[in-house]
Amino acid sequence: SIVAENCMKSEEIHPQEDVYDFTLADRFVEFGEKNDMFIIGHCLLWHSQLAPWFPYDEKGNYVTPEVLKQRIKDHITTIVTRYKGRVNGWDVVNEAIADGGPNPYRNSRLYKLCGDEFIAKAFQFAHEADPKALLFYNDYNAIIPHKRDNIYNMVKKMKEAGVPIDGIGMQGHYNVHWDNLKEVDEAIRKYAELVDVIHVTELDMRANTDMGGNLDFKKKAEMQITDEIKQKQEERYVGLFRVLREHKKVVKSVTFWNLSDKDSWLGTHNYPLLFDKEY
Repeated sequence: SIVAENCMKSEEIHPQEDVYDFTLADRFVEFGEKNDMFIIGHCLLWHSQLAPWFPYDEKGNYVTPEVLKQRIKDHITTIVTRYKGRVNGWDVVNEAIADGGPNPYRNSRLYKLCGDEFIAKAFQFAHEADPKALLFYNDYNAIIPHKRDNIYNMVKKMKEAGVPIDGIGMQGHYNVHWDNLKEVDEAIRKYAELVDVIHVTELDMRANTDMGGNLDFKKKAEMQITDEIKQKQEERYVGLFRVLREHKKVVKSVTFWNLSDKDSWLGTHNYPLLFDKEY
């Protein structure tokens, strides 16, 4: 399978309201087709790399909920229709659940304007544009119990309301010091009560102690990757895949978040992938 790290995010593919740039996305899809790959589109709606114009009017004020929903519809319909029958699955909504606090939802610009309706609408519009594509909700730290439960409750609520969520993407941004495989097992079992397809997405195993979407900017200097760190990383990857294989009926895909340390968003000093900076 193949997924693109950035070129389908709204800031790149839809930089202005009336401007789409499909250059890199087209190359990505064509590469996947040429090599007979399962193609995953990432991602249709995400607060973090949202195109700057998306939630604002010409005066710099937030648009109304109605305008935002229309923009979401136009954005998703245009992209999914272009790749209908070619992209097999979409990460429709990315990282909409908070890491903590009383409100399970992240207080993003999208949520402030539309509440959790923006999630429902995004899946609805994607399904209408390509009824055969698999549609995923994707998030990091999806194994942490309180966040796991909030993701579960959100997806359950949505599915009970008829929202077409086919699967859950469990981002795999782990580190070599973490070894709580029980949480992975428990999360997969819980999500499998709701969906038939789980993807392990964005998999890497960094050498520092960060998890999830965090970056440790304090460690920009080259880390000393010791034999102990290498051994720990092997053990973590092996242990993780043993758990995933136990759930092979529902875990249909594992995607590493890039090819080698040279290309990783975490940098070579974090030694996150199976191949180092020399490939």
